[in-house]
Amino acid sequence: MSGQSRFMLVVSPLMEHSAAFDRAAALARAEGAALHIVAFDYLEGLATASLVNEQAMEQMRLGYVERHRQWLEEQARPLRKLGLTVTTEVTWVENPLQEILIHLKEQPMDALIKALKHESLISRLMFTPLDVHLLRESQVPLHFVSHDARALPRRIVAAVDPFHSGNKHLDLNNRILHEAVKLASACGAEVDVVYAHDLSSLDTDEFDFRSSTAIFTPGTAKTLFDVQAEAFNTLTEQNGIAPEQRHMVMGNPVKVLVNYVQAHEVDVIVMGRVSHRGLARLVGSTVESLLYKMPCSMWIVSPQGPAE
Repeated sequence: MSGQSRFMLVVSPLMEHSAAFDRAAALARAEGAALHIVAFDYLEGLATASLVNEQAMEQMRLGYVERHRQWLEEQARPLRKLGLTVTTEVTWVENPLQEILIHLKEQPMDALIKALKHESLISRLMFTPLDVHLLRESQVPLHFVSHDARALPRRIVAAVDPFHSGNKHLDLNNRILHEAVKLASACGAEVDVVYAHDLSSLDTDEFDFRSSTAIFTPGTAKTLFDVQAEAFNTLTEQNGIAPEQRHMVMGNPVKVLVNYVQAHEVDVIVMGRVSHRGLARLVGSTVESLLYKMPCSMWIVSPQGPAE
């Protein structure tokens, strides 16, 4: 994308200041980006008021939208005084997903920033949350901000999975590293790269084990490890990552990444996703598994082009 970078911040229908607001403002200032703040309002109480008096409901709805618009303008005013280009918008809509996707199509953005809304397990089993829908459908990088995030991140981790054949996964891993390095550079942050590998989950086709009777020996495990290490080092070297910034850790990717983030007080983890109908590995389903487990903010990169 040429010209000035643009971020879109999606805020709650409730007029409340969040860590996502501070993060979006800090990133826009650090990168010299324009910031578009959007609220997709829908309050059940106002919506059901139409059962009693449709005309009164319409007046209340318009009044709430106008108050929210004024509130957003008040939040934007000090940012503009700092020299930031900030625009605001409030729309009344029950289901914001399609509206968000339309906005991203009509107004190309470099990233969508949003506070992660934690949902109970029961709720997630019954209804797919908006954040999960965005994770699956948005082609724009997504930045889900944790509630206790500091304004500007200081420690950033890129999680990659380089042990695959084909350009699709190589391109995605390169994009993950590009986004992480770009973010770290703008924020003056440290960046590390983690490859959480789990030999037990490897698809044998990746290593040309065609026979179901193949014997998995300690020697085979060592060979697999060496091949993975070579792929990891090649990927990171090509992206200018210093050896001391590379970390290859064996274990379940979800557990490894959560533990790493906790141990190193990471502010943002940059990950990628692929089609949910395709590979379900670290750069795929692991992202969704980590969405409600990761103790830090997440920056999610999708493959370029239409979803598969």
